[in-house]
Amino acid sequence: MTNKAATKSTMWEFLQSLGKTFMLPVALLAFSGILLGVGSSLSSSAIREAIPFLDNTLLQYLFMWMTKIGLVAFIYLPVMFAIAIPLGLAREEKGVAAFAGFVGYAAFNLAINFYLTVANVLGDPAASKAYGVKSIIGIESIDTGILGAVLVGIIVAKLHIRFYTFKMPDALAFFGGARFVPIISAITLGVVGVLIPFVWPYFAAGINGIGNLIASAGAFGPMLFGTGERLLLPIGLHHILVALVRFTEAGGTMAVCGETVSGALNIFYSELACAETNGFTPEVTAFLSQGKMPAFLGGLPGAALAMYHCAKPENRSKIKALLISGVVACVVGGITEPLEFLFLFVAPALYFIHAILTGIGFMVMGLLDVTIGNTDGNIIDFLVFGVLQGTATKWYLVPVVAAAWFAVYYGVFKFAILKFNLKTPGREVDTAEVDSELEAAFINESGKGAAILKALGGKDNITSLDNCITRLRLTVDNMDLVDADKLKAYGALGVVKLDAHSLQVVIGTQVHLVKNEMQALMTATAS
Repeated sequence: MTNKAATKSTMWEFLQSLGKTFMLPVALLAFSGILLGVGSSLSSSAIREAIPFLDNTLLQYLFMWMTKIGLVAFIYLPVMFAIAIPLGLAREEKGVAAFAGFVGYAAFNLAINFYLTVANVLGDPAASKAYGVKSIIGIESIDTGILGAVLVGIIVAKLHIRFYTFKMPDALAFFGGARFVPIISAITLGVVGVLIPFVWPYFAAGINGIGNLIASAGAFGPMLFGTGERLLLPIGLHHILVALVRFTEAGGTMAVCGETVSGALNIFYSELACAETNGFTPEVTAFLSQGKMPAFLGGLPGAALAMYHCAKPENRSKIKALLISGVVACVVGGITEPLEFLFLFVAPALYFIHAILTGIGFMVMGLLDVTIGNTDGNIIDFLVFGVLQGTATKWYLVPVVAAAWFAVYYGVFKFAILKFNLKTPGREVDTAEVDSELEAAFINESGKGAAILKALGGKDNITSLDNCITRLRLTVDNMDLVDADKLKAYGALGVVKLDAHSLQVVIGTQVHLVKNEMQALMTATAS
């Protein structure tokens, strides 16, 4: 029984950590998308005719440069995943893990190339098309996309954990330790690459099946995606669903500028960069930023206002800054957790309604044929990929729908909070017993990490520590030592206990500072 629990805990920890590693390339992708969007829109003939000032050689060179640089994440996205996954999963020698990720990905594709050469596929255009042959980092290989890169990243990460301290015989000691990781990665992925042509058609068929299922759902496909993403967010597994739709055949496959492109976000960026396309495909953007905008730009701010009005009058001044910062993070940054975790734990039913309304937002924007892409659903995406791309995107419908969502969220949240006496911020009675010494340290600029560390049971109770955008991700030895009330008293927005050993503590956008302070304290006390 104990072994079974340990296995489940390890799998939870692995899936959470894997989802977190996706954030590094995705963050670059979001920024690159903004460069690409601004550069391509301001260099278009329509914009130059409308704003003659922009039809300037130097400015047009600048916009062209932005467009080219914006393509970096799109063109090299798979190799970035292959590097980022071992980098994120490694606990020691992270640089070696990242280097081994690139070596493994290159060996993987060279081994596929070996098979294609021996099987005489490369010399046969029909066979090459059937296998989906494409130039991958300069190698003629099967286009395994993000799935192939994730497979490489996971294998390299596992090899790194197993071999970065590997001891070789004295005569070969130079090749031992961390140096052995890229060596064993090249050998292992060289073998895996030879096997890929035999098994890849089955993987591709499975992903295509998911894509066909979503497509067959019609207008409900984006709704299922949007609702599913919100429901998976509290346990940190939403990144996996999002990556599947954004970067694989599950998000659709289209020919853009003579190239076959798979994944909703990949297709959108291809259409954005292709001078031959006129507008964007609604069936693609239905899974992207536009679907989030009703909830992010209207709904959640409405929920925040409802929580403010439902707070006790004497507490409203205390929670105003918390709610305003949450709204700013949501509207400007597309980061919703600081608001969502204010009601997730005190009113799970409200969070479920929020997930459904978010999904309906995806569906409505799709039915209205709005075509605003990218990843974040914030005001920046609205301006860059909506307004700047012209009225063909139907950006003018976003404020209308967002206003309707604001009214619905405000009404639903206010009714539910008052009707069921939900303890949202400003309504609860604080009964947590907080250590006075640690509370004083927390109030005095530093010490938040120390307070949270103690509430987690001390450094000896923590077996792994990491963070994502807004939360600490931990594995603890004894969950009974974790004091959720004290964590909330020290400023945590929520505590998610996933199983007997894995938990997440929602801190907010400054979580990395808390994590760094905790790590420094743990390292100092260990030495």
